[in-house]
Amino acid sequence: MSTSTPIYVAVVDDDESLCRSLGRLLRASGIQPIAYASAEAFLADTKRPQFDCLVLDVQLGGVSGIELVRKLVADGGHTPFIFITAHDDPETARARRPPDALPICARTCRAIRSSRPFGGRPADGGARSR
Repeated sequence: MSTSTPIYVAVVDDDESLCRSLGRLLRASGIQPIAYASAEAFLADTKRPQFDCLVLDVQLGGVSGIELVRKLVADGGHTPFIFITAHDDPETARARRPPDALPICARTCRAIRSSRPFGGRPADGGARSR
């Protein structure tokens, strides 16, 4: 039995099959994904854990992934995030970070590691709300 602290990643995308596929990939990497079909569903989840990383679709039906990040940052959030999109238009490209060539799991792990102090424990000492 593992005694390490679980890594939680939120996947916010309105494409159900992408959420399912990405969830399987993350679970295979030892990461606990929780999928949300919209930014509103993410915000409404009062029992969500403290996420180590957010994977956000740029263009959602209601509140966009970009707007969600702006709201979370304005509320004092500092969780690392990764934007994903199927829309590669100039407006979307300007609104998101430049992509790099790393696969999604490597980028997720890198984002999580950069948010943790030495030793790999969360900055809050491992406390997680449920």
